[in-house]
Amino acid sequence: MHTPHAAVRTKSHEAFARAKTLIPGGVNSPARAFGGVGGEPIFFKSAQGQHLTDIDGNTYLDYIGSWGPMILGHRHPRVVAAIERALSTGTSYGAPTEGESHLAELIIDAVPSIEKVRMVSSGTEAAMSAVRLARGFTGREKIVKFAGNYHGHVDSLLVAAGSSAATLGVPNSPGITVGTAQDTIVLEYNQPQELEDLFAKSGSTIAAVLLEPVVGNMGLVVPTPDFLAAARRLTQTHGALLVFDEVMTGFRLSLGGAQQILGVMPDLTTLGKIVGGGLPLGAYGGRADVMNHILPAGKVFQAGTLSGNPLAVAAGTATLEELRDNPPYEQLERHGGRLEAGFRVAAEQAGVPVWIARVGSMMTMFFQKGPEVVPVTGWKTASLSDTARYGRFFWNMINRGVYLPCSQYEALFFSSAHTAADIEATIKAAEESLKENRLPPVAGD
Repeated sequence: MHTPHAAVRTKSHEAFARAKTLIPGGVNSPARAFGGVGGEPIFFKSAQGQHLTDIDGNTYLDYIGSWGPMILGHRHPRVVAAIERALSTGTSYGAPTEGESHLAELIIDAVPSIEKVRMVSSGTEAAMSAVRLARGFTGREKIVKFAGNYHGHVDSLLVAAGSSAATLGVPNSPGITVGTAQDTIVLEYNQPQELEDLFAKSGSTIAAVLLEPVVGNMGLVVPTPDFLAAARRLTQTHGALLVFDEVMTGFRLSLGGAQQILGVMPDLTTLGKIVGGGLPLGAYGGRADVMNHILPAGKVFQAGTLSGNPLAVAAGTATLEELRDNPPYEQLERHGGRLEAGFRVAAEQAGVPVWIARVGSMMTMFFQKGPEVVPVTGWKTASLSDTARYGRFFWNMINRGVYLPCSQYEALFFSSAHTAADIEATIKAAEESLKENRLPPVAGD
């Protein structure tokens, strides 16, 4: 590890104090405030490969990767060169470029269900636009989402949401009206019978079922085949659209995303994070007959001044080309399997009850209040996690130079820049941290 135990972070403390006088809560996105783990956030000044360096000079192995985009590691040479080339000719035109069409071709070639695609500037915009398109295409109003699935801070979707909304205990935000939320139906993830019952009762009113095909926003939760099959069958039968939120999973679990490895074809897919190569870019795409309802081809309005921004398009293009030309997925799976096994053994040896879920280079270790381990299949079981215990583990790992998600309800990510030695060092840090993290034995044990 590169950071000494209990490293000094005086400059981060001072930077946070200053930021709180200028920015609400001192951060520009809630999860960064460390509300899920206690203490104060760390301020960073640089990143390279698999490492982050804070403003106090401490270096950490990064298991966040900017919350997912940095699958190639930070400052990958191919991505940096592409941004520099784009920067040399301009930063924004507000007009079409050939680069947008090239990136669209890469997305369409990679993602099985996408025949046409529209660029936006964030995953939130992609989800908002996909929902509007689904309603416009079907002529219906109701949207089905699942507790613990987060689709950005769209009013109609910030209901029983995961991510920082779950972390900070405000899954239903003030400012969202009853009227805005009344057309959103919330079900429990991985419960196909709930979907069956809903469609039997109200199938003709439902425009779309929106879900994360592998959940990352209440911690990592793996879908059951029966659940995905029901979602696909019921939407087809009742004339609704199936929308996959692959903002996290797109290009990460495979080049074609979760839908490629799961073998389920949605009607629409939302993308973000990796598609922009670390710069702000999102996209949504799907069946051509559906996408052709967007203005100016159709009548569903969506627009954005910086949509298809040339710098973000360049970064995203370079990232997808590198993933296509030099696919890292076998290495990521190998390292992921070793990390999962190492964490599992470390928890067992420390006597700490955990449920570990992983798909490829995404993973969550859910700390249990135990002693019985409860499988995490949806928000009802995820919400039983021992968040205080996770918080102690998080800081124990920070003090050993490993930067994990600052919430029990966020998945960790690692990159192709992480080496086998990095994985082993992380497992060793976990072994030590979990021993410190264990609770005192109950009297009489």
